[in-house]
Amino acid sequence: MLRYPGGSYADIYHWADNSAPGGYVAPDTDFDTFMAGARRTGAEPMIIANYGTGTAQEAADWVRYANVTKGYGARYWTIGNENYGNGHYGAAWEADEHADKSPKEYAATVVAYSRAMKAVDPTIKIGAVLTMPANWPDGLVGTGDAGTWNQEVLTRAGSAIDFADVHWYPGGATPAETLTRTAHITDAVYLLRQQISAYAGSSADRIGISMTETNVEVGRNTTPGALYLADVYSGLLAQGVFTVQWWNVHNGLGTVSTVAGQTDYGDYGLLSSGNCTSDGTVCEPALNTPFAPYYALSMVGDFAQPGDRFVGTGTDDPLVGAHAVRRANGDLAVLLINKDPDAARTVALHVNGFTPSSAAPVVETFTGGAPTSSEGGEALPPYLPPYSISLMTLHPADAASTVPVAPGRPSVTVTDHTATLSWTATGTGVKYEVYRQNGGAAEQLGETTGTSLTVGNLEPGHRYTVNVLARDGSGRVSAPSAPLTFVTGTPATSSCTVRFRDTSDWGSGYVGSIDVTNSGATPITGWTLTFSWPTTWQDLSGGWSATWEQTGRTVRVTSDGGLAAGASANVGFVGSYSGPNVLPSVFTLNGTVCTTATS
Repeated sequence: MLRYPGGSYADIYHWADNSAPGGYVAPDTDFDTFMAGARRTGAEPMIIANYGTGTAQEAADWVRYANVTKGYGARYWTIGNENYGNGHYGAAWEADEHADKSPKEYAATVVAYSRAMKAVDPTIKIGAVLTMPANWPDGLVGTGDAGTWNQEVLTRAGSAIDFADVHWYPGGATPAETLTRTAHITDAVYLLRQQISAYAGSSADRIGISMTETNVEVGRNTTPGALYLADVYSGLLAQGVFTVQWWNVHNGLGTVSTVAGQTDYGDYGLLSSGNCTSDGTVCEPALNTPFAPYYALSMVGDFAQPGDRFVGTGTDDPLVGAHAVRRANGDLAVLLINKDPDAARTVALHVNGFTPSSAAPVVETFTGGAPTSSEGGEALPPYLPPYSISLMTLHPADAASTVPVAPGRPSVTVTDHTATLSWTATGTGVKYEVYRQNGGAAEQLGETTGTSLTVGNLEPGHRYTVNVLARDGSGRVSAPSAPLTFVTGTPATSSCTVRFRDTSDWGSGYVGSIDVTNSGATPITGWTLTFSWPTTWQDLSGGWSATWEQTGRTVRVTSDGGLAAGASANVGFVGSYSGPNVLPSVFTLNGTVCTTATS
């Protein structure tokens, strides 16, 4: 997918006369020239309609020109770019001529754009700009707003959009720190889906997620940037994000430095712009010379292709990233990323539910320059070179045979310890097996010949991801259903009730308020409330109205006071976070799991 006209430029760009008042229009960058390039490469276009200085009519005319007059078939259209950066929250880099800079005004305008554009071509998909959880201004509530940017936009415009468009620049002062941030992906996408589900209305499940900008602050043109690209693309696609896009193709020389022993030009582009510093002392390589992330993107294209299915992976080494896909032809492709700049890694690769053939795998390796490819050698690679990406394609031992039809995504109802899963029958003479995804292993939770299964012995407030498979009488197994992620609840009745609230958030920390209620019939003399942070990047900064302490991820709140039957006590704290802020949902009072109130 290729995005046009790109970034903040989109909010000053007028397609009809190829102008951008206040900005520079590079030669040969008009819309028709862009589309010619997209068609030559077979890329899907993603078009940004001008929200900042444009109109709904201008956007509708663009759709008419693109899809009616020219027949380009441009399906994906976003309304603006990073429009939360219009000054409403303080920082202002995005052009916005609307008198009202609030998310309420943005949402109302998105609805108007969507109606006008879909009146021309009802088949197009409309995206609205949201913020990635834990990225500014996530968590902030602007003056006069009823909620955060995402909450306001989804509540008011959710019914008019088809996808949420987000950007992610995870930061990091060093390459090592940056390369840890891909661990945030699962929780960030989970929180974003929670927001979409909570605020976008009854048909929220149809709303997809696009990641149309990501990059790093250190090592943009060198090996660390390439390792990040391979890890973040694979991680986001595995979570169901339908497109991931690097910022950008060409950008230009930035701050020159040495990273991982290589000259880094601070250039956000995949390809060199070929320019020099103002004094001429440092010049980039010749125009269009690929930087390291370009080669990583090429490998990701070899790794995950349309029609492939991501499968669960796990690694016991924090410096090794692992991703895998099962291909339509039965092959298994495994992408391994060694984030250690100094040492190779020995690999013991265990593959569950797949028997490789004796044929040597195809191995493609990146260590800084153009990838090398080979076929032969060990059935599995003995090691990963330092700072490298390795792509192995394993062939199955047996030829693909006719297998049962895969079940559809199941639905679920939960309690604190159980989950009842249901799905549609896929045929006769089959049984269904339910598996929990647990890293690189699949834990079978049960099986049935029916179309529902109740799974017990689950942990309260715990997140589970499951698939359903069909197996016929000959033992042949279908592909898995689409994954379902759910969270178990807390007890419907308990001798204690807890209400947890985030009362004030500033994007890296918040004030939390906890109401503790004795729901039992007898008084409590002295109490200890215990909960755990869901992630490793959350911490307790301080608390009041009780004694607070944190050990590892566990927080204990102790009071010498009493709680009469039906009585409540309120305690508060300041929490900090440096990644997606998944709030705790399970609390115990003197060892008893409490009911967690939702309002």
